[in-house]
Amino acid sequence: MLADIAAGENVLVVNAGSSSLKLKTYPQGGAVTVERLTHRGAHGDALEAGLRSLGDGTSYQPSVVGHRVVHGGTRFTAPTLVTDDVLAGIAELEALAPLHNPANLEALRAALALMPDAVHVAVFDTAFHATLPRRAYLYGLPLSFAQRGLRRYGFHGTSHDYVSREAGRLLGRARDDLKIVTLHLGNGASGAAVDRGEVVDTSMGFTPLEGLLMGTRSGDVDPGLLLHLLREGMSEAELNELLNRGSGLAGMSGVGNDMRDVRAAAEAGSEAAMAALELYAYRVRKLIASYAAAMGGLDAVVFTAGVGENDHLIRAEAVSGLGFLGIELDDAANRAGGPVISTPGSRVSVLVVPTDEESVIAGQAVEAARAMKARTS
Repeated sequence: MLADIAAGENVLVVNAGSSSLKLKTYPQGGAVTVERLTHRGAHGDALEAGLRSLGDGTSYQPSVVGHRVVHGGTRFTAPTLVTDDVLAGIAELEALAPLHNPANLEALRAALALMPDAVHVAVFDTAFHATLPRRAYLYGLPLSFAQRGLRRYGFHGTSHDYVSREAGRLLGRARDDLKIVTLHLGNGASGAAVDRGEVVDTSMGFTPLEGLLMGTRSGDVDPGLLLHLLREGMSEAELNELLNRGSGLAGMSGVGNDMRDVRAAAEAGSEAAMAALELYAYRVRKLIASYAAAMGGLDAVVFTAGVGENDHLIRAEAVSGLGFLGIELDDAANRAGGPVISTPGSRVSVLVVPTDEESVIAGQAVEAARAMKARTS
């Protein structure tokens, strides 16, 4: 997919996180990352400055711009050319991804103003999970709720897509022949069960809050506990702040959301940090085993993103005790960072694959732009 870009379009990928902005150009390979964006309008300002940096003082003007958008709901399940109606649709979904969709939309609107002659394509984190079967996307609520869009969606789709493909390549097998558990472990964390190329379950849900323990997000919590907090007088805003920004590694450990800081605190004797690490690894371990059951087998486990790619202790702790599934970790290979960190005799391959969401977004944006040109020519 990306090999075609060099012969055709100049592509910019805009990846706007909740407090960061990443820009990457294809095929040139230029990149800009801006972090700690905290106020409204900051993403637009950072984008304008980034374009000047990429253009060596003048504004870089690509022919195709691919935008990462976190939540597409049931409406956006494929790369989508950006129109006023699409912008309105993304805005309607802001409440479902309150940390990300507003930033995505702000960067998107700024990009349209700064690069009006480019073809703009939105690529949605939720799209790869569109294959979820009913048993995986439904909650135990009346079916009318799902018909209103209140269901599991899943996120980090471009990352799960990329690393599952790369796992097949590294193993010399087609992804369509493999049962893979992919683990995107960063400040946000999610897992996916990729059964012969299709997602059949994933840990994030209606919003990116559900599932694994994360940097500042709680992951799974008994809804009854949340109702109890509301009855005790906690406001909706306070509860949202607690679950999305005041929990996870940061809330449990008291030392922040960086795994390295939590690890250091645990090694210094902090019981709170030890508890956070224990829960983090335990939830990942449970997820691997449950997804093997969901797929009726397991061929590979793939770790990616900041924690998954760089923390060999978390990887070891996450697969500890899973020998019954056929997982045997090679300690030396794991410490070295892979890409294959399982023993030669392990029935299940364990890999570390650096994610490259931007390359997936670039390739899909080019395909969508070319399809549009073919329709109008």
